[in-house]
Amino acid sequence: MAKKTFLERISDLTKISQRANFAKVDKHISELKYETHFEDLAAARFTCRSYTDRPVRLAKVNKILDVARLAPTAANLQPVHVWAITTPEALERLHKVHDAFGAPVVFMVGSKAEEAWVRSFDGKNAADGDAAIVATHIMLEAFDMGLGGAWIASFDPAKVAELFPETAGYEVSFLLAIGHPTDDAEPTARHYVRKSLEEFSTVL
Repeated sequence: MAKKTFLERISDLTKISQRANFAKVDKHISELKYETHFEDLAAARFTCRSYTDRPVRLAKVNKILDVARLAPTAANLQPVHVWAITTPEALERLHKVHDAFGAPVVFMVGSKAEEAWVRSFDGKNAADGDAAIVATHIMLEAFDMGLGGAWIASFDPAKVAELFPETAGYEVSFLLAIGHPTDDAEPTARHYVRKSLEEFSTVL
């Protein structure tokens, strides 16, 4: 094979450089789309209190659990466990704690304080915050799948511990009702009440 001339080699390098630049443009466009998508997702999500009886496929439940597993926790200690309530028997037990608005799936999120990172200065334990991050991943992933969700914090944790011995050793902080929204499901008027950016935040 004949050796390429200097100009031919320069031409090849130029083409490689152009391809690299286009790759960077594609990457930036992809990142921009992701940022826009997440902003839209965060703005559109609302607490859904009305679900159809259509089941949520196990593949979706497992995908949600996997995304929850990827949630960041303090020092990556991962002191959190999630229980997916999907069977009629388990849902019947749960309904003695909360009706979960009739959702076909409920994720229970619990944590172990003794396994969590603790701030040395004041003894602040990160377990509850870690559980909240995991719960947020669950809610946003479910909404991204086209499912509705309701974050439930008003329940008796002692009753959960009694009815679900599987949670022994964990403090269950949140119940997350997940399912297919009915056609008339919509946010409450209070959902749209937001503090202004100036009231909500301070840039120093």
